[in-house]
Amino acid sequence: MGSDESRISIRDISGGTFAFGDHAHVESHHTTGAEPADETSRELLLAVRELRADLARVRATEQTATLDAALADTEDEITRTGRAAPTRRERLRELLADSQALLTVLASAGAVAGLVGL
Repeated sequence: MGSDESRISIRDISGGTFAFGDHAHVESHHTTGAEPADETSRELLLAVRELRADLARVRATEQTATLDAALADTEDEITRTGRAAPTRRERLRELLADSQALLTVLASAGAVAGLVGL
């Protein structure tokens, strides 16, 4: 390396688009995640989002916080992979079964419960 050459060291780049050099070309493709893999996954995603919105309107308890966290994980998984894994659906079934009072108050909870087989 000659004395007039620069030295570049890149350790980590995320969340951006970069180009280096005189004739560099940049192409950036940003996506918002995977599309739901099927109609059931799409319906579950919509129902999960609706229930999360409804939970934000009720008095928070440890039970609603746990359910909201599981719903957030489910939403994330569907948007990343296109579907919720069977273990994720089973976890929602368990939490919703423990929330029978919530199911009677919130129609959105009933929709999610039906879509995960409760």
